[in-house]
Amino acid sequence: MRISDFWRLMDDEFGAGYSRVLAGDLVLSEAGGRSAQEALQAGLDPRLVWQAVCQMQDVPPERRLGKDTPAT
Repeated sequence: MRISDFWRLMDDEFGAGYSRVLAGDLVLSEAGGRSAQEALQAGLDPRLVWQAVCQMQDVPPERRLGKDTPAT
């Protein structure tokens, strides 16, 4: 997963404004007690960071892959 995919998933799930706040403030125990932003800056795999956010925020499994978008 690319970092751009991480941010797309965050924006889809939490909204563009709140996703940035959440990524900066939510402490992820699975990321060594870092926020999502700190974890990404430290080089952690964006997929692992996304999974940690989903677990902490109780995102249902069916929404963890993002919104379905029709093919164009």
